[in-house]
Amino acid sequence: MGIDLPLIWAVIILFGVMMYVVMDGFDLGIGLLYPFVPAKADRDVMMNTVAPVWDGNETWLVLGGAGLFVAFPIAYAAILSAFYLPLIFMLVGLIFRGVAFEFRFKAPPARQPFWDRSFTGGSYTATFFQGVTLGAFLEGVPMRDGQAVAGSFSWLAPFPLFVGLGLIAAYALLGATWLVMKTESDLQQRMRELGLTLTWVLLLVIGVISIWTPLSQPAVAHKWFSWPNLLYFSPVPLLVLVSAALLRRSLARRGHDAVPFLLTLGLVFLGYSGLGISLWPHVIPPSVTIWQAAGPPQSLGFTLVGALLIVPMILGYTAWSYWVFRGKVRGDEGYH
Repeated sequence: MGIDLPLIWAVIILFGVMMYVVMDGFDLGIGLLYPFVPAKADRDVMMNTVAPVWDGNETWLVLGGAGLFVAFPIAYAAILSAFYLPLIFMLVGLIFRGVAFEFRFKAPPARQPFWDRSFTGGSYTATFFQGVTLGAFLEGVPMRDGQAVAGSFSWLAPFPLFVGLGLIAAYALLGATWLVMKTESDLQQRMRELGLTLTWVLLLVIGVISIWTPLSQPAVAHKWFSWPNLLYFSPVPLLVLVSAALLRRSLARRGHDAVPFLLTLGLVFLGYSGLGISLWPHVIPPSVTIWQAAGPPQSLGFTLVGALLIVPMILGYTAWSYWVFRGKVRGDEGYH
């Protein structure tokens, strides 16, 4: 039996995207929470919790995009041509946000509010259009003769727009629980209160998507609710409810400040797993599988060697940077 190279590459890309959602999710969440924290000193602390690591978090987005280009060129071409507008808006948001991140620390006090608004606007723009792209992707990309035939504005539909708003709630919850872990006193308490509300919002979003998707796509409904799949996949929604209950309990109690963040990661992973179950094995839903979209075996094998070297290196320096900058961040500390 030969090595299933498309499957290995699918796992690598899924892992890279998941790492991006987790690591840049709380990073973007900091900007999403800015409107709820007006005090400059608190905003400085929020920024300083991610200042040493934020630019490295986006490495995973590059890995996922490059992996898609190398391993599944048909999918890369179809997805980019179908969703080039929301993807461009997402990249503009990320670029504007990165510029604002650096300029905020160097600008005179009179100009800092402008860069605060820019940072917030870039965070909301990038997050919303990531969610829109995901929602449009879940709805499917019509193909003809190996090319996407979706219209330039096909993503302007109720479901993608709802997923865009839902991703804002998910990233905001990641940001709030990250700040519970990294901050103290009044700011931490404010994040606990916001986290309690955002947990309910995220549960609502997950519930709506879980109902909306199978109702609009019979293939997804069959995958989830046929026997014995119903038995195999039932732990996913049950674990979502258990994780949400534990998350609210941990936010309501002081102590064990890392627990809410870890539980939020669990919630995000369960949501990601649910989406993966719904889509598998299609890389271009609803018709093109990972094996149909895969590149030549020679290309997959050659680039896999590089990926197996690069991924451990990224994991290593990421783990080291988070270890070095572990612990609480206080108002008298800064990294700029």
